[in-house]
Amino acid sequence: MTHSIFISTTESGSGKALVSLGILELLLRRTTKVHFFRPLVRSPEHQPPSKGDILPLGPQGDEDIDLMLRHFNLNQTYAESYGLRSRQANDLISQHRLDDAIDIIISKFKILEARGDFLLCEGSDYLGESSAFEFNFNQEIAKNLGAPILILANARDRSIEDTLSPVQQAVEAYRSDSCDIVGIIINQAAADQVADLKAELHQQFGHHDWLLAVMPHLPRLGSPRMRDIATQLGAEVLYGHRRLKNLATNRIVAAMQLQNSLHFIQPNCLVITPGDRGDIIAGMLQAHQSSSYPPLAGLLLSTGLKPDPAIAKLIEGIPDPLPILSVKTDTFTTAAQVNEVHSALWADDSEKINLCIQAFDTHVDLDILEQRISTVRVRGITPKLFIHNLLDQAKAKRQQIVLPEAYDPRILRAATILLNRDIVDLTLLGNRPDIQQVLNKHSIALDLDRLTIVDPAHSNRLQSYAQTFFELRQSKGVTLDNALDVMMDMSYFGTMMVYLGDADGMVSGAVHTTQHTIRPALQFVKTKPGFSVVSSVFFMCLDHRVLVYGDCAINPNPTAAQLAEIAIASADTARTFGLEPKVALLSYSSGDSGQGAEVEKVRAATQLARDRRPDLPIEGPIQYDAAVDLEVGAQKMQGSVVAGQATVLIFPDLNTGNNTYKAVQRETGAIAIGPVLQGLKKPVNDLSRGCTVEDIVNTVAITAIQAQSQ
Repeated sequence: MTHSIFISTTESGSGKALVSLGILELLLRRTTKVHFFRPLVRSPEHQPPSKGDILPLGPQGDEDIDLMLRHFNLNQTYAESYGLRSRQANDLISQHRLDDAIDIIISKFKILEARGDFLLCEGSDYLGESSAFEFNFNQEIAKNLGAPILILANARDRSIEDTLSPVQQAVEAYRSDSCDIVGIIINQAAADQVADLKAELHQQFGHHDWLLAVMPHLPRLGSPRMRDIATQLGAEVLYGHRRLKNLATNRIVAAMQLQNSLHFIQPNCLVITPGDRGDIIAGMLQAHQSSSYPPLAGLLLSTGLKPDPAIAKLIEGIPDPLPILSVKTDTFTTAAQVNEVHSALWADDSEKINLCIQAFDTHVDLDILEQRISTVRVRGITPKLFIHNLLDQAKAKRQQIVLPEAYDPRILRAATILLNRDIVDLTLLGNRPDIQQVLNKHSIALDLDRLTIVDPAHSNRLQSYAQTFFELRQSKGVTLDNALDVMMDMSYFGTMMVYLGDADGMVSGAVHTTQHTIRPALQFVKTKPGFSVVSSVFFMCLDHRVLVYGDCAINPNPTAAQLAEIAIASADTARTFGLEPKVALLSYSSGDSGQGAEVEKVRAATQLARDRRPDLPIEGPIQYDAAVDLEVGAQKMQGSVVAGQATVLIFPDLNTGNNTYKAVQRETGAIAIGPVLQGLKKPVNDLSRGCTVEDIVNTVAITAIQAQSQ
């Protein structure tokens, strides 16, 4: 049991960032009061700003601090996140003031530790000193901080004996200093070594009550993006500034003629060639556009020569071209330098971050780790825990979800995450070659063989879908020819898949409007028995709790009867997703104190909802502060079982609900998941056109859970 952990590596390049991401993700499912600290960071080339702001990634900022603070939005500044810069530490040590250096580090550590429930401390990177000295320095820091040690070792390109030898030395060193060891993780093991390493690890250390884990090498994590290559080689970016996130998983030196070089292209390949090889440059750009060759990551031009003006004109005519970088070194030196490029983890690199967290969750025994950090107090349900539970609940009984907007790169990135994490089965609507072209253009690593692709125009179900739509809508004047045209629309086709049971749910709206997304569902999926309206809720993930807001997206001015329906549907939705519903129907007054048409509507809706569902705790009319604040609730609504602890908040109209959810989201930093549609016989959900990849993943998971509950 501990309030902190110190990650100590046996050498550089062991993958601390991956482990830190996994631990913080786990901790944030219990509490939001988590912090991250590094005793020692690299000195910048230039003195950073004096203010304690988070620095941008680059020579002035520590990569891991920037990554953790930005990705998890931790409540701390960059300056609070480290003890000393390497130059400061070296100056103190050269003056025989090691104790002073450690005192400074301890002081900053304790200040941050006192502010939260848990502090994750990540050891230094062997910055300029010998490995032995650096290890001893980390050992001395860990001992003085009193934080249990998590030993992290590197198995890349090593035998089992060579991997475990430094681990044994580290264990002996820390135990000789009476340091508590919380566990050992061996990272970057070859796939065929994982089982043997795990067995040997348990044989040597299994008698201790430690976390023991072996994680395999993940090639995509070790592959640099084009911006890593540009930054670390000091390259000039000639073209493709918007595509610098392309991942370079392979590389070739194109010194042969074009027709021979093409044989060596592999997916996501970096092509290194002299800057005057116009034939290679033009040919590789054409190969990237061709469906006959795999997509490229970019081109790196050596020798300092720039493309001929005719070639430059050709490139300038390509919309959104591949990244083309230029360096002054010769081709041999350039290729050697590329091999030394460090693959940085950037805070906006959601693909690699998700890969890290997924690998950690898969290969590390989280139950044992949680036992060692069990002193962390669970504060209600945190946003991370809610989303984690959401994904776990979705994958418990996999559902088939159809995504009609397969040409949007956000949809394809979300599909990659959903499949990699085994959350749902997916159907994409569209033409396979066109979808593959989008994947190639945006360097998205989605294996289309892992999902179903349906092109409505060529589907063997098109005629039967059109016939069904005709039968359902002929009373509205729809002809069979009209129905055939309608079924060519992706939203209608996807909704018909759900209606007929060929899919369990649909998610759309990244490209289409809300009206376009839900109109088909309103026309023939229809509402559940006992409901006359389709409504929506947002899950508002606040600091230490999740609230349900309804209706913030669909009904402009519901009647009292409709408001009662919305309250009941929202309560059922909350329960479906593991939240105990306590329903507050909001108004500008609480209890019997207010008068007027709007408050009377809420009062009537409250009574109707109570009559229909006496099993639900329902209060209204009630003001927002009385609904969510215990002290205010006790003053305004004495004896109410809802006041001060409402979990489901129902707004009287769309104007109030929509503005409130957006205000709370913007002003508090809350995560708003939704809108989640409710009241339909089968689940169809709408995305915002400004949605993120994470929004799509969450909405698909929600749709799957709704399908499970059908």
